[in-house]
Amino acid sequence: MLGFMTWWCTGVRWRVGAGPVLGWYAPGRGERQSVLSAGDPIAFRVRGGRRCLGVWRGGRWTVCPTGAAVPGRVTRAQCEECARVDRAHSVAADTYADDPRPYHVYVAWFGPGLVKVGITGVARGGARLLEQGAVAYTWLGRGPLMAARRTEELLRTALGVPDRIPYERKRALRARLPGAAERAEEIARVHGQAMALGALPDSLERLPCGVVDHGEVFGLAALGRSGPPPGSGDSGCFVDAGRVVRELTDGGVVAGTLVAAAGPDLHLRLEAGAGAREQRAGARELVIDSRLMSGWRLVGLGDGTSASGDTNDTSAAGRGGVAEGVTVPVREIPVVQGGLF
Repeated sequence: MLGFMTWWCTGVRWRVGAGPVLGWYAPGRGERQSVLSAGDPIAFRVRGGRRCLGVWRGGRWTVCPTGAAVPGRVTRAQCEECARVDRAHSVAADTYADDPRPYHVYVAWFGPGLVKVGITGVARGGARLLEQGAVAYTWLGRGPLMAARRTEELLRTALGVPDRIPYERKRALRARLPGAAERAEEIARVHGQAMALGALPDSLERLPCGVVDHGEVFGLAALGRSGPPPGSGDSGCFVDAGRVVRELTDGGVVAGTLVAAAGPDLHLRLEAGAGAREQRAGARELVIDSRLMSGWRLVGLGDGTSASGDTNDTSAAGRGGVAEGVTVPVREIPVVQGGLF
C-alpha cells in the first residue's frame, strides 16, 4: 500500500473563480492543496515508483488495496481494477439512467474548427470546462441526465461535432489562437445551429448563448508565438510550441517558472543554465501534463522535503537559486500549420 505519512501528487484541480491548485494525498492525513500562480517557480525531483492512487468517490480517496504500480507514460494513476470501479460509477458509463441531478449541455471551443459538445453536472458549474482546457464555451441547455445525453448525441450526429477531442490536438493549437471575439463568434454560430435543429428533447431547458472565455484565466497571452520559419515562404500559421514531458522517472528533475496553466497542463518557461539545452533546440517552453505527475512522490530540490510542503506552498520547492531545467524524457510538441483543421 501507499506509504503512510508520504504525500503523493494527485495532479491539477481547477476551482471556478479561484484558479488551479496542485493536489496531494497521504493515507491517514487526507488531502492538501498547493495554489498555482503565474510567475511561481515550480521545481521538484521525482522519488521512488509511481503507484495507483485508488478511487476518488464521495469527496475522498479510497486507497488502492494493493498499492499497484502504474506505468510512467499513462495519464491516469490507476491500476486496472481501480479504473474499472471508477468507470462503473461514472456518468459516462450511463449506469445511472435515473440520476435525479440536473445536467448542463455545453459547446466548448479549443481552436479554429475544433469544437465539441458534452455534458456536466449543473452543481459543478464550469469546473469541467476548466479541467478539459476549453479555451471558451457556452451552455446550450439544462435538464435530466438522459435528456442531456440525447441532446449530446443529436448534436454530434446532426452538426458533425465530436464529443471527444484528443488532448494532443488541444495542446498543439494553444500557443497560437485567434482573439476572444473570433472565438465567441464561432461558438455563437454552433449554438445557433443547435437551437435551429428543432428536435431537442422537451425536458431540456434551452439556454441563451453566453460565451465564457478562459484565455485570461489560463494565461494564454504569455505563451510563445512565432511566424513562419525564415525563408520558408509559408504564409500559414506556424508555432514553435516547445517540448512536452513524455513521462516522469525516478530521480528526474522538472524545474522552471510557471507562465500558464490550461486543463491539466502546466506551461513552464526555462531560463538560462540547466535549461540551455532545451533553448538551443528552439524550445520556448516546457509543458508538463500534471496527470503524469499523479501517483508520484515529488520532493523539493536541494532539501529532500516533500514538494507539497508543510505550508502548502509548491513554489517553495523552486526557491533558493535552484537552476531551472529538465532531466526527464521529453518530446517536441507538433507544429501546427494553417489548414490542418
